[in-house]
Amino acid sequence: MQLTPMLESFVMHFGEMGSRWGFNRTVGQIVALLVVSKEAITANDIAEALSISRGNVSMGLKELQAWQLVQLQHKPGDRKEYFKANGSIWDMANRVFEERRKREMDPTLSLLRDILLDKPGNDAEVFAQTKLQEIHDLLEGISKWSMELQRLGPDKLGTLMKLGSGVGKVLEFKDKLLPRPANNK
Repeated sequence: MQLTPMLESFVMHFGEMGSRWGFNRTVGQIVALLVVSKEAITANDIAEALSISRGNVSMGLKELQAWQLVQLQHKPGDRKEYFKANGSIWDMANRVFEERRKREMDPTLSLLRDILLDKPGNDAEVFAQTKLQEIHDLLEGISKWSMELQRLGPDKLGTLMKLGSGVGKVLEFKDKLLPRPANNK
């Protein structure tokens, strides 16, 4: 399988970005290749297109299957295994976000809850717990908000994203119309 310069540029860039999104470079390249491939492709085709070893492809595909980002297919009369991206871009983004939430945010929230249950031993720990409570509340809010966003379908989420800064302007307008009492800052 030969990549065009345009597709190669995208796949290579996605590989570099993969490390920022929770994947290694090769896994990022594999998922990018599968996303832009019209048909399901074999592991050998992936290895050839990306100039990487078949073993590296196998490990990458296993990781992507664990994240539920690739789908295994068989073709009648063909013993080879074929792979394709699993679902729409929105579906895949939701899976990545959910997996990252489980791997990163949930353990941090759990640790913060445990620490906040401890009785502070001195003023430094009282101060620290105040800051840890703020961190906990922020992460908890982000986690709840993101789960609500994930429940929205792609159409509603797309509409919400298109609203963009308009939401901020509505909130600013609301604050001008309904100023908060001085003791609620």
